[in-house]
Amino acid sequence: MERRRRALTTGRMAEYCQVRPATVFNWIKEGKLKAYSTPGGHYRVRLEDFRDFLEKYEIPIDEDFFAPPGNRILIVDDEPSVVEFIERALSGAGEDYLFERASDGYEAGLKVASFEPNLVILDLVMPRVDGFEVCRRIKTDPETLGTRVLVVTGYPEEVERAKECGADDYLVKPLRVEELREKVGNLMRRRAPAAASRSG
Repeated sequence: MERRRRALTTGRMAEYCQVRPATVFNWIKEGKLKAYSTPGGHYRVRLEDFRDFLEKYEIPIDEDFFAPPGNRILIVDDEPSVVEFIERALSGAGEDYLFERASDGYEAGLKVASFEPNLVILDLVMPRVDGFEVCRRIKTDPETLGTRVLVVTGYPEEVERAKECGADDYLVKPLRVEELREKVGNLMRRRAPAAASRSG
């Protein structure tokens, strides 16, 4: 099931409900609020589970807080010309995309956490951390596993391995504008049913 990129900390939920973080911790311990633990032992709550909790206990819901994030795209490639080509191609597609860049896999990991992209366009061959590892991390982290990953490669033989790492789709270089727009559009639209079901 599609889910929002972001999971909530106990502090963020305490701020929303205007209570102390210890109160949120007690809600989790008492089974009132569904949560999971990070590898570091911190509680996180998925956005839809927090909304269910608010509805159950008749706490007012701020719709802006729960609105789906915008069409955020993180482009990860160590070739600036490729990044610029992708941005230009998608900017001319009539969609209101918001872009962020990363030049290697390490930077990509930081940007996935801070930028919370809906889609990552990911080159597979990069310095430091390669695209395969970035994709694997995105798809195995409970907080980001719903993020779409479109891999880009000049080596078609790498596609199958990328799919095994969790990639949702792929493009083979040299990139073609129409194919890029079509695949990005399809991946972004996959989010719509979940957003609609949450709002209904």
